[in-house]
Amino acid sequence: MGRVGLQWDWNKKWPVGDAWAVSGYWDASLGYWRGDSSVSGARDLYDIGFTPVFRLSQNKPTGWYAEAGIGVHLLSETRINDRRQFGTAFQFGDHIGAGYRFGARGEYDLGYRFQHLSNADIKKPNNGINFNQIRFAYHF
Repeated sequence: MGRVGLQWDWNKKWPVGDAWAVSGYWDASLGYWRGDSSVSGARDLYDIGFTPVFRLSQNKPTGWYAEAGIGVHLLSETRINDRRQFGTAFQFGDHIGAGYRFGARGEYDLGYRFQHLSNADIKKPNNGINFNQIRFAYHF
């Protein structure tokens, strides 16, 4: 699974004590899921997603952060291989993650994200899927 995306900061911060704040960003992404070619019914699929993300970080451009978001995704197929069916092309996507911003302006962002997608039982089957992701971002 690979994903590329764009994010727009909200330019709003809510203080949490003296050293930390909650901020956020809009995350728009395009994902590619490669099917397992060794099984019958192998299929690749694409997804497009949009997620508002809340981030807890230090009150400086660099340092550690934690984040969480819940958004929506649209899949190009409702199955990947024969063993995982999603019921609907519309999926909810939620994630939690942590990372570190570094560089002179905090322009580099390296993090980990655990993501879950499912249709929240809108329609059966609801065979959601989980992803562990390593994420790198550059802030212009």
